[in-house]
Amino acid sequence: MNRLDRVTAILIQLQSRRIVKAQDIADRFNISLRTVYRDIRTLEEAGVPLVGETGVGYSIMDGYRLPPVMFTMEEATAFLTAEKLVEKLTDVSTDESFKSAMYKVRAVLRSAEKDHLEVMDNHIEVLGNPWIAKGKSTSGSLQVILKGISSRQVLTITYFANHSQETTSRNIEPVGVFYLGSNWYLIAFCQLRNDYRNFRTDRITQIVSTPLPFKKDHPPLKEYLKQITKEKKELHKVVMLVDKSIMKYFGEQKYYNGYVSERPLKDRVEMTFLTCSLEGFARWYMMFGERAEIAEPQSLKDMVKTIALAISQKQ
Repeated sequence: MNRLDRVTAILIQLQSRRIVKAQDIADRFNISLRTVYRDIRTLEEAGVPLVGETGVGYSIMDGYRLPPVMFTMEEATAFLTAEKLVEKLTDVSTDESFKSAMYKVRAVLRSAEKDHLEVMDNHIEVLGNPWIAKGKSTSGSLQVILKGISSRQVLTITYFANHSQETTSRNIEPVGVFYLGSNWYLIAFCQLRNDYRNFRTDRITQIVSTPLPFKKDHPPLKEYLKQITKEKKELHKVVMLVDKSIMKYFGEQKYYNGYVSERPLKDRVEMTFLTCSLEGFARWYMMFGERAEIAEPQSLKDMVKTIALAISQKQ
């Protein structure tokens, strides 16, 4: 990237947030702080009204806006790719909002970029895993949740808990959302349980924003997730030999059960896992156990036998 393009990109970055740290600019463009200061001075000399505060960062005075910018071919393609992902991986409300934004993006593209997107639209697709059940929220929950986080307002949700097969109504203080496997999850402080809880958004059957403010301050989502992952759990190494014919049915379930690696053999595959629950792994193994063999540990073999015996005695 030449210096002119970099200075322009820095100006756009400064408009993207209220305050931007010099170190953030340096990290993005892989340049020194000294170069950042020189580029900032160039913007100031060009008439951009910047306000800098030592130890805080840079901001642009209210009212200043960069004239409409043009997107590169690569940026336009990235938008199209994101549109495909949003359509498949979010809820209806978020999908509609992104499509509306894409119309605005396409409106400022040059004819060549518009033609390019028309062609590429038929060559980019996001497919779901047919072996993994994926929930799709119809309540438009993601947008309501994100608004609740921004405005620090309590949300009332009606939630179906799969483990208890019960539907409850509760007030929550949303902390953040994350995507894992094939579903979106919400971390929130539940006033009913007086503790943080994890909710799968496709199991939220109704969600309403209330005028009630949060009762307490909550950590950012990244800090919360980092905190709970620090809780050390004992990991058990599991090695099993699996018929190649059933490998395709594992899908993402193998990752949920601690998949580490695999080694192809003649007719089977040696798979290695690190799991924090041998009992949970044993019950998963029994779904396909007639076509797999546990190599280690012996305790897992004994556990499978115990569970199988208990089942047979009830038949």
